Amino acid sequence: MLELGRLEDLPQEYRDNLTERNLVPLWPSLRNVLPPARPRPQTRPTCWSYGDIRPLLLQAGELTPIEKAERRVLVLANPGHGLEKMQASPAIYLGMQLLLPGEWAPSHRHTPNAVRMVVEGKGAWSAVDGEKCPMERGDLILTPTGLWHEHGHDGDEPVIWMDVLDLPLMYYAEVSYHVDGDRQTLRQDHGERRYLHGGVVPTRHFERSQGKDYPILRYPWKETRATLVSLAQDQPQEPCIQVSYVNPETGRDCQNVLGFYALMLRPGQELQLPARSPSCVYHVIEGSAQVNTTDPEAAAQYTLQSADTCCIPGYTATTLRNASATEPAFLFMADEAPLHRKLGVYEVR
Repeated sequence: MLELGRLEDLPQEYRDNLTERNLVPLWPSLRNVLPPARPRPQTRPTCWSYGDIRPLLLQAGELTPIEKAERRVLVLANPGHGLEKMQASPAIYLGMQLLLPGEWAPSHRHTPNAVRMVVEGKGAWSAVDGEKCPMERGDLILTPTGLWHEHGHDGDEPVIWMDVLDLPLMYYAEVSYHVDGDRQTLRQDHGERRYLHGGVVPTRHFERSQGKDYPILRYPWKETRATLVSLAQDQPQEPCIQVSYVNPETGRDCQNVLGFYALMLRPGQELQLPARSPSCVYHVIEGSAQVNTTDPEAAAQYTLQSADTCCIPGYTATTLRNASATEPAFLFMADEAPLHRKLGVYEVR
């Protein structure tokens, strides 16, 4: 391979002249931005134990009232990017958010897309675009770009959920901002009721518009889980029992930057996933799972218990194994695949 010149090879006077004119020579850094054969991700394999997070999050509830926090969140930061950047991967932000009984997180809207994966507790809700979405364990609730949303709690126990946003991408593109608003007027309709059964969608004889960009805002876990179990029973030879959260009107990903999925591992099952270009987040909803990689650049081995989360960088083959020989395991997954497909760089190796 051609050996490129170094910055140090250039005379200091020449370098100073470039700096004064906001110029940078490409060749000394060319291999950093265009490495040979494959990228060199900054994202590191990283695991966050819910057993570690939960007491610190509850302590945050004691230390900081909701009025001073607005959103009481502990960010799951990847050390490969630097903790101050608050990102789990190039395009994924993760945070664990706490809402206590009687609290209300004010209404606002922002440019980053967000979803909520409910981790524990009952009685809380998210209002998104006027639709009140109950929050129950394993539910996925969308907060797409630009839609008003707020969180309230009518129950009597702490509720915790995981936020997944494309904030790093929006921040990098310099389009990230929010707008504060008033309490929403809640509607009675619920998207998940209109699209409860696969294969059928509402017929729109009398509507002038083509419907909403986001017809479903809440994907109840009980329905998603039942679908996975049904798939496993219907296709006993299928190695990968996985579903995608999609827009039922179009069949495309439910949001336009990140992809979201639920996966079932049969008792004792080991599943080998190929190396793909996007980074991927794994979060255990039920059961436990082992996550292994053997890539020399990103070797890792984690045993995830309920509500544990890990992130695996792109271009890394991954093996998932159900640690139980008697019970299935259910995982929530998030990745950057929709973004990669739009950019034309999606790869499976």
